Amino acid sequence: LDNELLSLSAAVGEDGTGLGYAEVRVILDEGTLERIAVAPRYRRQGIAEALLDAYIQYGREHLAFLTLEVRAGNAPAIALYRKHGFQEAGRRKNYYQQPREDAIIMTREFEHHEAE
Repeated sequence: LDNELLSLSAAVGEDGTGLGYAEVRVILDEGTLERIAVAPRYRRQGIAEALLDAYIQYGREHLAFLTLEVRAGNAPAIALYRKHGFQEAGRRKNYYQQPREDAIIMTREFEHHEAE
């Protein structure tokens, strides 16, 4: 699914099984990674990274930056985002409930020459 404001991408196995998905909202040249999720049994197989790579490529071509929020305790996700150039830009104290946890705001900025 893709339109001017929202893009939803799905990772699907050869047999049609849904493996994961990602959602990005775009306003002008600003992107927000709203969700990236992989079914538990398919994690640690590069699916989240492939979904993220697709949106980073889109960002290189169309966005000034891509931002996201992640639970402070989600070390695997934070490591993935850092690996792909995201940097901590802020923190929302006690943003998540059950369990109560801070949200880390991470951003990756894009230079216009990255698309070339």
